[in-house]
Amino acid sequence: MSFFEELKRRNVIRVAIAYAVGAWLLLQLTDVLVELLGLPDTAGKYVILLLVIGFPLALFFAWAFEMTPEGIKRETDVDRSESITDITGRKLDRSIIAVLALAVVFFIYDKFSTPEDVGSGSISQAGQVAGKPASGVIEPDPVQTPSEPSIAVLPFLNMSSDPDQEYFSDGIAEELLNLLVRVDGLKVASRTSSFVYKGENLNIPAIAEELKVNHILEGSVRKAGNRVRITAQLIDTADDRHLWSDAS
Repeated sequence: MSFFEELKRRNVIRVAIAYAVGAWLLLQLTDVLVELLGLPDTAGKYVILLLVIGFPLALFFAWAFEMTPEGIKRETDVDRSESITDITGRKLDRSIIAVLALAVVFFIYDKFSTPEDVGSGSISQAGQVAGKPASGVIEPDPVQTPSEPSIAVLPFLNMSSDPDQEYFSDGIAEELLNLLVRVDGLKVASRTSSFVYKGENLNIPAIAEELKVNHILEGSVRKAGNRVRITAQLIDTADDRHLWSDAS
């Protein structure tokens, strides 16, 4: 067995991904708490320092130890025939999905809770006369979408060769939808409405217009053996532009 395969078997790669996603989310929360609680700027630097120190320790722990039904044991003391790394790996996959979902929700909440530039809005309004732009050039009306924050979560595409993994990709989309519903001030299209577009080859603006939302969250799931790769993308439907994208 190659070194890379051994890293995968011992779930070291999964631990690295989970740690990286969790560290990113923790840093975002730290920025909010530093400002909210009036903490010194050095607090964020200490958090970064602890995360940097903790990363190699987490990888070492994943390499040298293994979770067993009897508790944590050194990897060398566990019989390969009794190893439960596959089960532990699936639990890590679910943890990565949960943390990734929280990261998406935090990003969306942070974006929607940021006030718009009042100054630029005032200039725009002052320059308009009888519904015409300040430049005097009349441009065609864009696709009408609601002004309040709204989003639809489309079914995640199953890119695995196994069709039985369809439930897994659908489950990720449902989990994200359930988390987004809890964000105050954010309107979320229902699962029934969003999942109608599963397998449909419609463009994002058309879907947004039908669902009456101004943001779309879509993604894909690729599973090969014990390895899962999840990609998520947040799209502004006004100009079909990616606001955020991440993969793990």
